[in-house]
Amino acid sequence: MSVPMRTRSPYPMITVAEATQEIQSRLSPLTPIEVGFREALGLVLAQEVTAPADLPPAERSAVDGYAVMAQPGPLRLRVLRELTAGQSADLQLDGETAVRIMTGGVLPPGADAVVMVEDTEEHDSVVTVNSSPTAGDNVQAAGLDARRGQVVLSAGRRIGPPEIGMLATVGRTRVKVYPRPTIAVLATGDEVVEPEEEPPVGYVRDSNRPAVIAAAIEAGCEIVWSGHAPDEPAALKRAMQEAIAVADVLITSGGVSMGTRDLIKPLLAELGEIHFGRIAFKPGKPLTFASIQKRDGRAYAFGLPGFPVSSLVTFEVFVRPALRKLQGLAQVHRPRVTVELGHELQPDGSRLEYHRAVVRWQQDRLVATSTGKQTSSRLITMVGANALLEIPPGSQSLAAGARLPALLTGEIVDGGAGF
Repeated sequence: MSVPMRTRSPYPMITVAEATQEIQSRLSPLTPIEVGFREALGLVLAQEVTAPADLPPAERSAVDGYAVMAQPGPLRLRVLRELTAGQSADLQLDGETAVRIMTGGVLPPGADAVVMVEDTEEHDSVVTVNSSPTAGDNVQAAGLDARRGQVVLSAGRRIGPPEIGMLATVGRTRVKVYPRPTIAVLATGDEVVEPEEEPPVGYVRDSNRPAVIAAAIEAGCEIVWSGHAPDEPAALKRAMQEAIAVADVLITSGGVSMGTRDLIKPLLAELGEIHFGRIAFKPGKPLTFASIQKRDGRAYAFGLPGFPVSSLVTFEVFVRPALRKLQGLAQVHRPRVTVELGHELQPDGSRLEYHRAVVRWQQDRLVATSTGKQTSSRLITMVGANALLEIPPGSQSLAAGARLPALLTGEIVDGGAGF
């Protein structure tokens, strides 16, 4: 298979919004599975979880103290017994009796208030209360945490430690979740060597594959295949077929441009259907998205550009939301905020640019500082960046203080500057 040098791409240029819609409209969450709640950490709920009963099921004491009947004080009450959390009382309080009670203990019949132990004195099983307890004092009402039938966990939520605790609280020991998407990552290029090797002149270490693998794992996926193939059609096709056979998603880097050794697009067209091959987007114009029918379902492929920055930025903007959609997450996109430029910036003349930046709080507003010269090979511009500024095309410089939308890719910092 030979690929002649082309001067014009056969793929129409589409917008970022059109590319996003094309991807998201073709993806559906993976088929749910059922797991034990202890194994659900990091997965996404595929069902609502409701409370089977009121939580707590009865009125409980919020403090250590004495359960009493609300009435004007001061009081001298006979202490019948002590109740700890988990115990119930087979007795009835009246205006002359009290029960010593621990935090979490169930109020006995007749009690409607709890007096803190610090506000009492007890001698010879008689407690003195100098205040006037009122109904509800230091009492946790039945159903305070959740009412019977209330949704306590929504579908589409990633399960973290609080969710594990809630599943245990309501007794949901088996739960339906979406499985982690399985990912294959393929690096291409005759000039690429492994990171452990010393690259000869004209060669480069493979940074794209480990970076994309890390990004996919961070996004909640499982890597099931990883490899490198030279710019040779038969070898590249074999690698792609091997990867697609075991993965839900194939991510390649390199080989999607217009040169004679850019073979990914023709091979994806041969193996499946290409949905788009160019985006009015910087950096990453030649990003390619395809779907491939296999015996056990459908796989998807993303052909990322070969430059390290282009590869990671296109992953952030397009691939990461796709992987989150497959996981069943209700929110697939990074948070978008409005920021102020901390200095002047020059837009690209023809494409929407995703500009790497550091966003920090400056008093009551978010201020963005560029991470420096934004060439596609300059990976250091992503190190320490926590945002991608969405800079529209134009010929006029953007002045300091101009307001722009930005995707937050990391934590907002309190100070610091770009590189």
